[in-house]
Amino acid sequence: MRTLTRRTWLAALAAAASAADFRAEVRQITFGPKHHHFFGYIGHVQNIPWNRTGRYMVALRTAFQDRMPKPGEPADIVLLNTERNYAVEPVEQTQAWNFQQGTMLYWNPHAAETQFFFNDRDPRTNRVFCVLYDIVQRKRLIEFRYQDTPFGNGGVAQGGGHFLGLNYGRMARLRPVTGYSGVFDWTDEEPHPENDGLFRVDVKTRKATLIVSFRQLRDAIRPIEPSVDQTPLFINHSLWNRDGDRIYFYARGNFDDRPRRINVPFVVRPDGSSLTAQRVFIGGHPEWEVGARLIGDHDGRQVLYDTDRQEIAGTLGEPDTFPNPGGDVALSPDARWLVNGHSRGGTVYYTILRRGDGAWIRTPGFDNRGWDAGELRNDPAPAWNRESNAFVFPSFGNDGTRQMFVMKIHG
Repeated sequence: MRTLTRRTWLAALAAAASAADFRAEVRQITFGPKHHHFFGYIGHVQNIPWNRTGRYMVALRTAFQDRMPKPGEPADIVLLNTERNYAVEPVEQTQAWNFQQGTMLYWNPHAAETQFFFNDRDPRTNRVFCVLYDIVQRKRLIEFRYQDTPFGNGGVAQGGGHFLGLNYGRMARLRPVTGYSGVFDWTDEEPHPENDGLFRVDVKTRKATLIVSFRQLRDAIRPIEPSVDQTPLFINHSLWNRDGDRIYFYARGNFDDRPRRINVPFVVRPDGSSLTAQRVFIGGHPEWEVGARLIGDHDGRQVLYDTDRQEIAGTLGEPDTFPNPGGDVALSPDARWLVNGHSRGGTVYYTILRRGDGAWIRTPGFDNRGWDAGELRNDPAPAWNRESNAFVFPSFGNDGTRQMFVMKIHG
């Protein structure tokens, strides 16, 4: 991050917020030089780093940032104690992580004070599984292991009770930035397997159900893009809506080959019914608003998109509010605030919009130090707290290490 004093920050924010009666203030909460700290996945669909009371934040700590992790190279899972100046306490380790999504850390909505989910792998078999961990008992409560279909957590239902499962071995093969290197892939020879796709897991019973297969996705995509028959598919960004009755995701193939890329958004009900390819493409990292509506990018505007009607339902901000509406967006838990993090010229900026009156501010830039592309990129990835008055994000400290920062909204 560029070295800015508190006075410089406040002056810059005031200048950027001439039409707003609120301001934001930043604080670095983790430090190097030895270790690198980050939360991981963007904080949409209320993926909140803070526990229920806000005493602890959960995060990852790694010893390197200049290459992808190899099998046998764990990351520490740590708690940051907000009541003790964000003191770092290691509690576990994971061997299933990457720099974009971390290990899919999610506090359990049914026990958000003490329990969180993360992904891990068996070092003997390289099979991935999801873990439910308790910070009071300091132990793993459940390991969700499925021998024939070893998937990891792909997103927790906002109301709790279920999580989605994805094959991270397949993702590592077809888009390495999203997967875990060297993990077992039970469908590596099949472009559109019937026994892989999007899973749903009941946390209480541990029952896993395949709700959408890649074979179904191939058949749904063929009328749109006939080349799908020769293109292995994978799934990204599986997102539960706030009501828990819809799931949005992208079916993708040839993702790093833009002329041949397949990138089709779908909505499906949690029981696997009503699988629907969306006619309108909403870009970036979309976020659910309420009901069937998404927030995302369309034709250079930050829009509301109705997934049932498959039409644009409105816009957010003015044309100049969001320079890149396809950046990482996160809606606050109370739905009153939207933050968009976008990169430009190797620098990350955050635009904070108050939805009630459209007032907005843009923060000064954070230097990405060249980590703005590729498998090791530092995504903006803002994630709100539960009070809807602050969000955490990753950036670089003055020592060049990847660290965590909190942006607090005042007024």
